[in-house]
Amino acid sequence: MRCRVVSGAALLVLIAGLVAVPGCAPKADGVVRVGYQKWSTYSILKSSGELETAFAARGWRVEWVEFSAGPPLLEALNAGSIDLGHAGDSPPLFAQAAGVPFVYVAASSPSPESSAVLVPDDSPLRAAADLKGKRVGFTKGTSAHTLILRVLEKHGLTPNDITAVYLPPADGRPALQAGAIDAWAAWDPYLAAAEHGGGVRRLFSGTGYIGGREYYFAARSFADAHRDVVRAFVAELVRVKNWARARPDEVNRLLAEQTGLAAAAVALAESRRNRYDTGPVTPDLVRDQQALADRYADLGLLPHRIEVQAAVADIPVGGVE
Repeated sequence: MRCRVVSGAALLVLIAGLVAVPGCAPKADGVVRVGYQKWSTYSILKSSGELETAFAARGWRVEWVEFSAGPPLLEALNAGSIDLGHAGDSPPLFAQAAGVPFVYVAASSPSPESSAVLVPDDSPLRAAADLKGKRVGFTKGTSAHTLILRVLEKHGLTPNDITAVYLPPADGRPALQAGAIDAWAAWDPYLAAAEHGGGVRRLFSGTGYIGGREYYFAARSFADAHRDVVRAFVAELVRVKNWARARPDEVNRLLAEQTGLAAAAVALAESRRNRYDTGPVTPDLVRDQQALADRYADLGLLPHRIEVQAAVADIPVGGVE
């Protein structure tokens, strides 16, 4: 496999990601490369070691590649650097518009309370109308972007009513503390770390504005060539979720070790995460994604309209072939 040259359209994803894509090297035979974000069910699967065991029996070796957010992870799919990955609702829309060849293979249950808009404790901002003319930080092309868009529009405002400040997720809290931004939209674990640290309050929670799902996807070429491996991966993800649901204390410990966050911050984030069910990308979810894609296109954030259904694989979620 050769690395691709990133097209002009694909730069949309790089701009949204704000971090470097891991270097692309020729793919070794019998290796499946999994892109993950530290705070996800993928990270629990990585900690468990179960995927390595299951795939070794199939003659596959697993390599894990870490990302800070969904946009750069999807650009790594475009570059041929990974085979499998996950993200929230917005990154795959920007990626599809940029021509990234991927397919959705499954989705999690919703977890809206895992996202929020934060302001300092002493901020005068108390309602959506107070955001007008303010500097609002978020990572472009992510679920935080979706949250801001929907908060504004639900309360009669538009993106032109704020000054958008695009920040990598780890930079939002310091910017809020320094007064460089007036509000910050974020997701766990960045959100939980800020709330645990104190000095902030929620202006809006995700409930009523976003679903807060994880979408699971594969490089299109990998899904076409290795359908059985993709199904096996989803099956292992389902198994580790079932394991995690019954062992919250152990999950908290694993995630605290992996992220370096305080145990209390991890427990806070896990207390509101509800992503432990995995199912197909249903027609209802496709409609939700399509509506969001259409809105981004209307706002000029996507260069053209996309058909979400065209990126949905027909790989059943369930048993392994």
